[in-house]
Amino acid sequence: MKALKTSGLLLLAGLLLAGCSDKKENKGPDFEVNAESFADLQVLRYQVPGFEELSLQQKTLAYYLYEAALAGRDIIYDQRGKHNLTIRKTVDAIFDSFKGSKTDEDWKHFQTYAGRVWFSNGIFHHYSNDKFVPECSFAYFSELVKNSNPKQLPLEEGETIEAFLKRIQPLIFDPQYQSKMVDLAEGKDNIARSANNFYEGVSQQEVEQFYAQYPSSGEQPEWGLNSKLTKENGKLIEKVWKSGAMYGPAIDKIIYWLEKAVTVAENEQQKTALTLLVEYYKTGDLKKWDEYNIAWVADTSSRIDVVNGFVEVYNDALGIKGSYESVVSLKDLEATKRIKAIADQAQWFEDHTPLMPEHKKKNVKGISAKAITVIIEGGDAAPNTPIGINLPNSDWVRKEHGSKSVSLSNIIHAYNESSKGNGFLDEFVVDKATGDRLAQYGSLASDLHTDMHECIGHASGQINPGIGTPDKTLKSYASCLEEARADLVGLYFIMDPKLVELGVMPSLEVGKAEYDSYMMNGLFTQLTRLKLGDNIEEAHMRNRALNAYWVYEKGKDQKIVEFVTKEGKTYVKVNDYEKLRGLFGELLKEIQRIKSEGDYEAGKKLVENYGVKVDQPLHKEVLERYAKLNIKPYKGFIQPRLVPILEEGEIVDVKLEYPHSFYNQMIEYGKKYGTLPMYN
Repeated sequence: MKALKTSGLLLLAGLLLAGCSDKKENKGPDFEVNAESFADLQVLRYQVPGFEELSLQQKTLAYYLYEAALAGRDIIYDQRGKHNLTIRKTVDAIFDSFKGSKTDEDWKHFQTYAGRVWFSNGIFHHYSNDKFVPECSFAYFSELVKNSNPKQLPLEEGETIEAFLKRIQPLIFDPQYQSKMVDLAEGKDNIARSANNFYEGVSQQEVEQFYAQYPSSGEQPEWGLNSKLTKENGKLIEKVWKSGAMYGPAIDKIIYWLEKAVTVAENEQQKTALTLLVEYYKTGDLKKWDEYNIAWVADTSSRIDVVNGFVEVYNDALGIKGSYESVVSLKDLEATKRIKAIADQAQWFEDHTPLMPEHKKKNVKGISAKAITVIIEGGDAAPNTPIGINLPNSDWVRKEHGSKSVSLSNIIHAYNESSKGNGFLDEFVVDKATGDRLAQYGSLASDLHTDMHECIGHASGQINPGIGTPDKTLKSYASCLEEARADLVGLYFIMDPKLVELGVMPSLEVGKAEYDSYMMNGLFTQLTRLKLGDNIEEAHMRNRALNAYWVYEKGKDQKIVEFVTKEGKTYVKVNDYEKLRGLFGELLKEIQRIKSEGDYEAGKKLVENYGVKVDQPLHKEVLERYAKLNIKPYKGFIQPRLVPILEEGEIVDVKLEYPHSFYNQMIEYGKKYGTLPMYN
């Protein structure tokens, strides 16, 4: 999934979900969704309704896939920064074995830092990609290290504690040393300035030239997806992530559990797909990855499903390298009806989309759509999670074989439950009528836009013959533009009577609610996620700002959308929903043209002009108003635990547990799934 090829994982834009109603009843009246909070983060819990009704075979399959998902945990840490494993294992050791006081302010500062490292899979903020440092002093941190179990510390052979502390001080405490995980600054060497571990000792120009040697049109793999590009003896080489190579110890664990999953697959299609996934991990062959995705798309009947692999490329400035992630799920049979109704009309939507005729698909291949109940998430999908998934990312595989689009129903439910009554709508919505509409339809509107974004948006349109893939043609702007394009498909059709006709929404009031929330979010409320003075860098935030500010500017003279001031506060008001829909359609047509033709300069102009810069006085106002609500801007999850019940060595049942402590779970994971050494 990725912004570039598909956007598989749609990150929660839903500050607008706050306060919206949710008709789905909470399973288990004593279940508490909110768990812990620290820094700018709220940790939640989600339930897995339907798990107990699964057969023993399905539960066993889910358990094996659960273990496979967690077996790759170390990989995402290392991918997000070459020092992350060293730092995480240091944090783990201190938190688990420090013998001193754990009640003073310094310890609380360290505890917050530990939580941030675990939440972000390393030392770079999961959303902004900025490096964060502890609030405690290095002197205090040194005392923590010295009074922790040295056997648990990641010391190099023969290294003293003093030498270890000297080595890690800049890694942890110097905010200027490797300050950003992904740097998308215009006109800079985005590879050299990014601290992720996808490249080492190479420039952006060298990376682009290296991958230019591979063909990029036709039935070609996602070249470079599963490797680190570096130099040996002055020559560019790829360190492939596979068994027996880089990340081999973790991948071997993944393979072990996947091979067990093959033995309890629900049907031959699923067995074939899992077998191909194992072969891919063993060989690192990206053509085998395509074979797996084709087989995976063909399996539409299994109740249990899994995403596992190097998938999304958001963490790479050039959109080439895939981050490890896994999502294990079961089909939500009732909630699937809505998204399936949309997917079944994919060709109608393609035919009626406002694209140039040559950019439309004449034959939309099977889009399999369903709502899923998440059982476990791992790698880049946790603790912060998507709410929608559309895979595979390969354009040619999607065109020839179709795709799977899913909505994560229990995750969305947990988000909605956690946000009820927090005052967000009261503070930022322009008037009572708009607020009432959002309260009544906001949750459904958000769900439908997610469905349309994933199911129809990423599946729509086609690239002109002979034009390369977006990672090569649109480069660092590909992710943002793909997300903007998919959003616009959803926005254009959510005001179409077709959705009422399909029975997935009661009236166009739902579409109006989504326009209200999207414009408010894109124009200003999403700025609560930025520090004052920052520009927008994250792909999804850029996409929303691009879409919102483009239509605002184009409709400014007619006041289609306007900023209004009441009692010294700024609000966003939509005055003409039909004309706004027309503007969304115009922008969709242009962004599809940019993608289809590989028009880098036009794409760059759109993103830089509308998606990057921030109105600083407005930003300051929004931050001040938001701070008074005492809402954490980011949310993530403690994962449920699957426990096999054994009799004479055989699994006779699998029990589902809901842990309460994020901190305890992170220590448990570190001990059980810490399979990788520190890479250099």
